[in-house]
Amino acid sequence: MFAQLRALYAYREMIRCLVQRNLRSRYKGSALGFLWTFASPLLQLGVYTFIFSHILKAPAEHYALSLFTALIPWLFFSASLTGGAGCVLAEKELVRKIWFPRAVLPAAYVTGSFINMLLCFLIVLAASSASGVRLHPGTLLLLPAVMLSEFLLALGISLLVSSVTVYFRDLEHILGILSMLWMYLTPVVYDISMIPARFRPLLQLNPMTALIGCYRDMLCGGTLPPPSALLYAAVQGVTVLLLGWCVFARLERRFAEVL
Repeated sequence: MFAQLRALYAYREMIRCLVQRNLRSRYKGSALGFLWTFASPLLQLGVYTFIFSHILKAPAEHYALSLFTALIPWLFFSASLTGGAGCVLAEKELVRKIWFPRAVLPAAYVTGSFINMLLCFLIVLAASSASGVRLHPGTLLLLPAVMLSEFLLALGISLLVSSVTVYFRDLEHILGILSMLWMYLTPVVYDISMIPARFRPLLQLNPMTALIGCYRDMLCGGTLPPPSALLYAAVQGVTVLLLGWCVFARLERRFAEVL
């Protein structure tokens, strides 16, 4: 794995170029262009807020802020899961013609999505301040650590699904359904306190549960998350990354042949 990390670092310029290309092409030709980075999550926020505040009557105070704080990291993870699945297939001509560390492709895709999330978090921080939440002084120190844990998790997931999709193309379509189900098994539109206590340990197996909790503690509650939650999120992120990397390294050997 360390050899692969060194190879990725050696090809950092290629990753940078792919990230720039992906960011430029994502909204190329659209009327709003890069503003869709903010418009898409804001539209989803409006829909969910209306449903859960006015129809289902969510009891949580500052529900819109709580939802937005969870929705932004979820959209990043979901993009890494569903969009990341096809990132190797999308570059099959490149994979066939030249050699480079194939992990460059999911790394570039996830990095581009991560940059989108960082930009959207500027709105989250502004909304948190406007809602009167007094952020803990340690938030700005711990927030990057939580984001890094999610980045590792998203990269591991992307490595895993992108390599398997090369051999099993239907997975790309299955993941769209799985992502929708996964969202409702993650405390995004609801708080974990609304779940009966006997089911909460099952939700904790979901690697996004601890991350969402950490984000909400810092940006909605104005408190620091428990050290155990931070450690759990970091361990899950590293574990999924190692799993994804092992699977990717084993399957990438025949990418050019299969593609």
